[in-house]
Amino acid sequence: MIEKNRRIRATCNCLADAVLIFLAYLLANYLRFNYMRFFQPGGAGPALAIAQDVRTMLAGVFAAVGTVLVLWLLHLYDSRRLYGIWRQSRIIVVVNALCIVVFQAVLYLARLPDFSRMVLALFYCLACGLLIGRRLVMRWYHRRQRDRGEGVRHLLMIGGGAIAAKYLLALQHNPYYGFQVDGYLAGQENPALACRYLGGYDRMDESMDDPLIEEVIIAVDAGDMDRIPAVLSACDKHGTRVTMVPFYNDYLPARPTIDVLDDCKLINIRQTPFDNLVNAAVKRLLDIVGSMLLIILTSPVMLAVAIGVKLSSPGPVLFRQERIGLNKKPFMMYKFRSMRVNTEENTAWSTNADPRKTRFGSLIRKFSLDELPQFFNVLKGDMSLVGPRPEIPFHVEHFKEEIPRYLVRQQVRPGCTGWAQVNGLRGDTDIAERIRYDIWYIENWTVALDLKIIFRTVFGGKMINDEKLK
Repeated sequence: MIEKNRRIRATCNCLADAVLIFLAYLLANYLRFNYMRFFQPGGAGPALAIAQDVRTMLAGVFAAVGTVLVLWLLHLYDSRRLYGIWRQSRIIVVVNALCIVVFQAVLYLARLPDFSRMVLALFYCLACGLLIGRRLVMRWYHRRQRDRGEGVRHLLMIGGGAIAAKYLLALQHNPYYGFQVDGYLAGQENPALACRYLGGYDRMDESMDDPLIEEVIIAVDAGDMDRIPAVLSACDKHGTRVTMVPFYNDYLPARPTIDVLDDCKLINIRQTPFDNLVNAAVKRLLDIVGSMLLIILTSPVMLAVAIGVKLSSPGPVLFRQERIGLNKKPFMMYKFRSMRVNTEENTAWSTNADPRKTRFGSLIRKFSLDELPQFFNVLKGDMSLVGPRPEIPFHVEHFKEEIPRYLVRQQVRPGCTGWAQVNGLRGDTDIAERIRYDIWYIENWTVALDLKIIFRTVFGGKMINDEKLK
């Protein structure tokens, strides 16, 4: 019955999205032409007007079915997948954009050159808004249901140690998924768990007989791994779905992939989104286009800063310093010189009140104008617009011995700005915490995340200045 209800719910969601997309297309035509026909009127007779209305309807049906099919292939209607509202929204925005491009190509190939691009733009905005809006309304409705004790997915947890506590904490932080652990089975009761203790492992059959239980969560610590075969056997016997929280959970990336070698399952612990060629190509394309655009837009500012640096103190205009980049390869990073020429540039940190800074150098560092030449590093391929900040070799050799997973950040190109920096971890701050943010960015990268970081860098404060000696 539970599985049947899930299928019915998924089917209703598909149909609701299809109807909303169809209505969005008709509404886009209405807003553009103030009537329902796909082409702008030009004295067409009744027969041709009816034919145009039919073609409008068919085009809307085609767009609705195609978009919903792609969303279904991406498992957006699978109730067993954990998709938060923001992740669903990103998927909808991207899929609608791709479908609009395909839709336009189909209309062109169908020899309908008079279609309105304004209609397509309105259609895209309306479709995204309606689909995301429906999910926000449903999320609000489900929250009201859960407040009344309805619409909750009941779970049975196996395990009562640290992994079980971590899972319960994760549920507490994400209440909108509607999961409720009715109780747990373990070798002994753990008073620290905010959950009902149902007894020992010998009560699995009795607990799974409860008709409310929809899924079993295996969250045992390493010492209880020998219990797993019995748990899986009991789940198969009762036809209960099962999910496992591995005891090595802390070592897994956000989205691990699994390869199969005969009977061996190989979990890729250090794989990142950038190992995907499409993701890598998209990020590099954004870097090239973005850096070229930024170089053009900031060229008058860079010229003024270069003149100011040259007049402020003897020495070169640009400061070149060796940094460690992708795959631990060194490169020369460019900045406008903000300090007098000195001999400690490859090992020392600087401070805001460093006496070696020139007066003009203090000014350009205040507004991070000294960082602008790094756009040329991005264009060359040494850096990315967004990524972990590059370190000098001296600090890399020092930190890799003290901070776990420090060199994981070298699996991607370093950036002009990064997730750690927009969260306040810039300059002389906690390195371990900064690395934690860098690794989270690497494991959870998306185009939307890069755009968010760039937006926060531009509008949320000054551009990143890592306070290295210049």
